[in-house]
Amino acid sequence: MLERLRTAGTWISELTEVSLGLLALAVVLQVLFGATVPFFPIDVVGSVVDVTNQLGSEGLVGLVAVWVLMALLNRN
Repeated sequence: MLERLRTAGTWISELTEVSLGLLALAVVLQVLFGATVPFFPIDVVGSVVDVTNQLGSEGLVGLVAVWVLMALLNRN
């Protein structure tokens, strides 16, 4: 049972890494080619800006949320 949990944790960690890489790629492509990138039909930069604005408007709760996200992403 414990081995399955470790395997699931490894899969989730790797999926998160791939997702962050795709997000970074989408941002770079949208900056280079504008809002009409064929493989990413959504406005990635706009979505990132919206999330940043939402976290900023929450004050201390937003800062704590950013701190928790950074701690999760930076733990190796």
